[in-house]
Amino acid sequence: MEIKPWEDKDLPLLFQLNAPEMMEHLGGPESNEQILKRHQRYLQIGDKGCMFSIIPFPEAKAAGSVGYWQKVRNDEFVYEIGWSVLPSFQGKGIASHAVKAVIEKIKAERNYKYIHAFPSITNPASNAICRKLGFNLISECEFEYPPGSFMKCNDWCLELG
Repeated sequence: MEIKPWEDKDLPLLFQLNAPEMMEHLGGPESNEQILKRHQRYLQIGDKGCMFSIIPFPEAKAAGSVGYWQKVRNDEFVYEIGWSVLPSFQGKGIASHAVKAVIEKIKAERNYKYIHAFPSITNPASNAICRKLGFNLISECEFEYPPGSFMKCNDWCLELG
């Protein structure tokens, strides 16, 4: 498994990840216009983070996405991390390996002390990944995603040391 920095050719993956069953815990599917804007944000994230496509094995098509971005949490800069894996690749450890690879990249940067993840409280798989990778559950919280819509999430935090 490898992660590759997001490229223009990854746009079809975003449309695949926008399926209703994939967006169940994220407020539902986005419009085509919203997907195109998201793609541009991924391409232009700059030095505030990085988005990746997840390649499960050499020469394979992407299985999902993973990435991190700068965020202010409690008046402190931290990274937020997020991921999404297509249904046919779920349950195989791909997301865990991809998130772990991104954590290693973040640790190497040595920019911030913490990484936060905010999976929906109704998403057992993503919460299990946080637990498995050593994140500490801080609390339940209300999280705005997509903009204008609020959902109940768990605030998981990983201290980078």
